[in-house]
Amino acid sequence: MRNLLLTIAYDGTGFHGWQRLPGERTVCGTVEEALARVLGREVKIDGCSRTDAGVHALGQTATLLLEDHGIPTERIKKALTDCLITQKREGVGEIEILDVKEMPEGFHARYSAKGKQYLYKIRNAESPDIFKRTRYYQIAQPLDVEAMRRAAAQIVGTHDFACFQTAGGTPRETTVRTVRSLDIQQDGEYITISIKGDGFLYNMVRIIVGTLVEVGQGRRDASEIADIIESKDRQRAGHTAPPQGLYLKEVYYDEQQTDLG
Repeated sequence: MRNLLLTIAYDGTGFHGWQRLPGERTVCGTVEEALARVLGREVKIDGCSRTDAGVHALGQTATLLLEDHGIPTERIKKALTDCLITQKREGVGEIEILDVKEMPEGFHARYSAKGKQYLYKIRNAESPDIFKRTRYYQIAQPLDVEAMRRAAAQIVGTHDFACFQTAGGTPRETTVRTVRSLDIQQDGEYITISIKGDGFLYNMVRIIVGTLVEVGQGRRDASEIADIIESKDRQRAGHTAPPQGLYLKEVYYDEQQTDLG
């Protein structure tokens, strides 16, 4: 039995999220269908993160338990990628298999993860760009990025982040998480928010971004953030930013602990 770790990038625009759902087109379901064609039998994969509809990934991971099979591990990546190409002439699809490697017995994409990094991309310009509508949160009102940075500094650390959680996700034993870094970079009209942590609650990153955006718009003060976290009250935090600006950048495992900062 081989335990394979797949690293996957995808454009989430055309999918109803990662998790397989009956009658819906999902990333997980599409990858499983491609694997079935490559391997000649149905298989199930376990993903690290259940990204929502419209959310993208630069480094999603998933594990696959595979009985001894004639296809070498190094050839599965190419065969699977070829199956996932939807525009044959251009040689490109909505999903790309970045890596396939064998892992020790007992390794699991989700349960062995030590942390994740997400990016959130904002286009801050007066006029919207229809060609970027599936890649960015487009905000016309000028944002005060320095105020957003002051607010972000209060989020870093170990806290009970119940205020940044939306109801409806998988119930958690605790809402305490550690945010190791939260950086905001601006390049002209483009703003990128990078957040690393040991784990995230349902919609946590999008609510954090929504709250920071409201600070940047002057609708709330940066000094409020500590009190909002202390309240554990979802109603005190900001709106949930839309999914199209969110990217799962990387999942960290034991050998990558130093990358978490």
